[in-house]
Amino acid sequence: MADSAETVNVKKTVETATAQVKASAEKAQAQAEKMQAAGAQAFREAADKSVAGIQELNIEGKKNLEAVVASATAAQKGVETLSAQGVAYSKKSWEDGVAAAQSLAQARSVQELLELQTNWAKSAAETYLAEVTRMTDVFTASVKDSFKPINERVTASVEKFQAAR
Repeated sequence: MADSAETVNVKKTVETATAQVKASAEKAQAQAEKMQAAGAQAFREAADKSVAGIQELNIEGKKNLEAVVASATAAQKGVETLSAQGVAYSKKSWEDGVAAAQSLAQARSVQELLELQTNWAKSAAETYLAEVTRMTDVFTASVKDSFKPINERVTASVEKFQAAR
């Protein structure tokens, strides 16, 4: 009977050990499932953040492209305005020169010729300076208008980055 009591003790020990191993395995499996769920959740959150970041980059890129287009459009308008002013000034200057030549040709004396020449030169110089001033103003405004959209985008980006810090 000693063998039978020993067998019962061995059976109980085996059953206890089996129950402990089974409980440990179930606990380990539960922890593994918990960790897997947490990992999957972290992956989903990271993926969502990445997608949101890419969408935000796309939006910013679109706004930047729109700013460049607006800048180029403003610059083109400035060039067109300057070109039109240049053509108009050249035409008027040519016409004034022809009129002055006709006037000079009709002078009756050297003194009258010199007076006509002096008046025409003075008038031409004043007209030229006024035209240069106008063209400078148009050019300055054009440059300002062309850089405005880009400056606005840079300011918006800087504010966004500072807010993100």
